[in-house]
Amino acid sequence: MKQQTTIQAAVAGLLALGLAASVSAAPVPPDASKDKCFGIAKAGQNDCAAGKHACAGQSTVDNDPVSWKYVAKGTCEKVGGKPAAPKS
Repeated sequence: MKQQTTIQAAVAGLLALGLAASVSAAPVPPDASKDKCFGIAKAGQNDCAAGKHACAGQSTVDNDPVSWKYVAKGTCEKVGGKPAAPKS
């Protein structure tokens, strides 16, 4: 019984570490050569939290206007995006 409890605690600890690592895995702020570009991210390919989701890669629809991706500076509107989130 004690061994099973120890194993369960170890597994729970590993799961907690994995969750903590995924929460802290937000994208690094871009350098000066990158801009946020709203409305161009495909489902599951957004770079950070926005709107109805709390983390990168959680967008559920293509081109969600509140989800964004980093793009090369000055290219956002050229690829069909907007440099700012829509007003609520």
